Amino acid sequence: MTATCIVLDIGGVLEFTPRTGWAGRWEERLGLPPGSVHERLDDVWRAGRVGRIGEREVHGHVAARLGLGAAEVDAFMSDLWAEYLGTPNEELIAYVRGLRGRCRLGILSNSFVGAREREAARYRFHELVEQIVYSHEIGVEKPDPRAFDAVCAALAVRPEECLFVDDVAAHVEAARAAGMQAHLFEDTGGTLTRIAAHLDAGPSLPAAGRRPGGARGL
Repeated sequence: MTATCIVLDIGGVLEFTPRTGWAGRWEERLGLPPGSVHERLDDVWRAGRVGRIGEREVHGHVAARLGLGAAEVDAFMSDLWAEYLGTPNEELIAYVRGLRGRCRLGILSNSFVGAREREAARYRFHELVEQIVYSHEIGVEKPDPRAFDAVCAALAVRPEECLFVDDVAAHVEAARAAGMQAHLFEDTGGTLTRIAAHLDAGPSLPAAGRRPGGARGL
């Protein structure tokens, strides 16, 4: 049996995440040259995106490399998460919520260790879709083909049955190379139109066929 499937990115799609300038403010506060924060922590960010380190280790590296005390580390990470989580794309979220039972629904996100818990608490994405596949949990990031394989496997669908929506062109092209249909998010209205067209072109999912399930980057 075939099933129509929608897979969405989080940052820049389900969440609006404009730059807040938090790293620059910390550089000014610490008397560091512009760009120093991300330069000093680049390997930490990369490791956190694929789950090679945990949150406690992240905090330890931040403290050691920037010379921060415990309270300052907490404030630093709070600023990081404020930008990371952004604000909700309410229109798209409401639309996707109305699709439950009509098609398979999933999320594929380049993420950072700790994202699942924070996004669940703030946005309850685990109630919006059947499966959420985070890079920090599977150990690979988009555009790695294995990321697209992972979300299809989690949803028990074939790639050609899925429309993948992302705001990064390289990820959209990679999804197409993996056999999925894909749409570059540029605005919510155009995305809703593309999702509707995908649903109209494919089979609906019988209610009994839905699979409950679990639940970006720096």
